[in-house]
Amino acid sequence: MSADRPDLDLHADPVDLTAALVDVPSVSGEEKVLADAVETALRREPHLEVVRSGEAVLARTALGRERRVLLAGHLDTVPIADNVPSHRDGDLLYGCGTSDMKAGVAVMAHLTAALREPAHDVTLVLYDCEEIEAARNGLGRIERDLRPWLDADLAILGEPTSGLVEGGCQGTMRVVVDLHGRRAHSARSWLGENAIHAAAPVLTRLASYEPRSVDIDGCLYREGLQAVRISGGVAGNVVPDEASVTVNFRFAPDRTLPDAEAHVRSVLDGFELRVTDASPGALPGLAAPAAAEFVAISGQTPVAKYGWTDVSRFSALGIPAVNFGPGDPNLAHTRDEHVDVRNITAGTATLRGYLE
Repeated sequence: MSADRPDLDLHADPVDLTAALVDVPSVSGEEKVLADAVETALRREPHLEVVRSGEAVLARTALGRERRVLLAGHLDTVPIADNVPSHRDGDLLYGCGTSDMKAGVAVMAHLTAALREPAHDVTLVLYDCEEIEAARNGLGRIERDLRPWLDADLAILGEPTSGLVEGGCQGTMRVVVDLHGRRAHSARSWLGENAIHAAAPVLTRLASYEPRSVDIDGCLYREGLQAVRISGGVAGNVVPDEASVTVNFRFAPDRTLPDAEAHVRSVLDGFELRVTDASPGALPGLAAPAAAEFVAISGQTPVAKYGWTDVSRFSALGIPAVNFGPGDPNLAHTRDEHVDVRNITAGTATLRGYLE
């Protein structure tokens, strides 16, 4: 297979398929070559209906089953860090995207192609631009243009979870605290008011903040309110008149966005705040019959998803969704990103057991 004209074999061992996917560079916004290869491979399967949306590829069965399961994963990666093509060292497969999330994509694409008579109807959604700004995320375009393709009784997102079933996801909000002072020469500092010093009580409140933990469907979500950026200063001899502290709130999915904003404002009462970014969390939805069956077949106790994923988009559509992928989230986006091939094999077996 060449990177110019890749020929993917979706019936190959998912470990080999993972390596083949990694070997086709697909940095966000540059997924076309890989999307073309995936589309070509899926169109060879007579049991699948296939459509293209930008650089996203969708395929589905139409067997009239009682339930439909949607398998979703993103084709793009973060920028390559001298880690393409892939290489293998024992049970470890190295390369950009191996963990996040070419291994998950390989498992889902393989099973969609290989299972001609699954117990549930299957929809495969492989989309573009997940690793960059939300406005370019391919799922948003698919929701606008191909909304019926997202209907399902359960969505399984192949984000890296080390093979665990992770329910829902946290919400996230970024708030900027604006601080003001009066500029002066630092040699005559008493004539000014230092805006950077005004950040001290903000940091004190954040340092003493006691985060909440909440159990939802047996998944324990721990919240966090952290200063993630501080800026200010004019010159080495000037008392600054402006400064800002950026605060990130990671909150449990039982809070709505207005609830989350109200909570941050209560903690930082008295300060000038601007919400610059916010995405809702997703409830686990593990009580839904299709989700409960998947959990039972996995034989695992689900855990909370720490971080935000596209399960939030499915949850907003009323579709129960879980995260389940063979990659290790701690290795995502690293220079030595890799995946244990045994997790790929195990994840394939678990998902096959559910779909069959």
